[in-house]
Amino acid sequence: MQLHKIETGNLKLDGGAMFGVVPKSIWNKVYPSDENNLCNWAMRCLLVVDDDRKILIDNGIGDKQDEKFLKHYYLNGEATLENSLADLGYSPDDITDMVLTHLHFDHCGGSIKKVEDNQFEPAFKNATYWVSRAQWEWATQPNRREKASFLKENILPIKETGQLKIVEENSTLFPGFDVKMYNGHTDGQMIPHIQYNGKTIVFMADLLPSAAHVPLPYIMAYDTRPLITLKDKEAFFEEAIKNEYVLFFEHDLYNECCTLQQTEKGPRVKEVFALDSI
Repeated sequence: MQLHKIETGNLKLDGGAMFGVVPKSIWNKVYPSDENNLCNWAMRCLLVVDDDRKILIDNGIGDKQDEKFLKHYYLNGEATLENSLADLGYSPDDITDMVLTHLHFDHCGGSIKKVEDNQFEPAFKNATYWVSRAQWEWATQPNRREKASFLKENILPIKETGQLKIVEENSTLFPGFDVKMYNGHTDGQMIPHIQYNGKTIVFMADLLPSAAHVPLPYIMAYDTRPLITLKDKEAFFEEAIKNEYVLFFEHDLYNECCTLQQTEKGPRVKEVFALDSI
């Protein structure tokens, strides 16, 4: 098995939204913002190559949304999904499995490409798209608070082409590749746990957007049920510290991976490092 980070570009989001009730005077010391209170965030995906399988976890924001939509997110950085795959000798057609942690636009926008006006098709034509049932139902019948994050053109074509595979519960999708469900950020967020070089690598998605979010109260205002997120984090951290998990960050612009340790102040970052150092 091989693991490769796949950079797809960056976006900017309001720091207050990203850190919730934590005051800027505190969070800005560990994750900087610009003069408009915007923080820059990665959209870093993960490619798992295991024999004939090419498993991609999340795929960024894509490029099919119009300027009116994208201008709110100040996309930046040189990386694209296609170029990052090409740097490794792959194309979207090589992907056999597309694992979507959840269906917010910055995680699944690259799933579907626009071919004509109002005509869309899967960007990974040979892939099975894996989504949890809870998230699929949540995204296709969205609540008013989250509705703007679930774009129909990112979601519905997956089912229309017959490429959708629903995951009912915590499961082993492939040998050495498990997924576990968390519900605080959005219902049925599916977090991959991958066995690699004697370690468990966990793709954190929005369960933990960055190393700066490790302290337990640091919870995004985007989370639909922050008290559930708090329980999710506590349970996950206990497991991660006990088993020395490696946490791989999707959104942390400055850190790719970390391990955790228990301190008098609660769980904290133990060490940060790049994926290719494992």
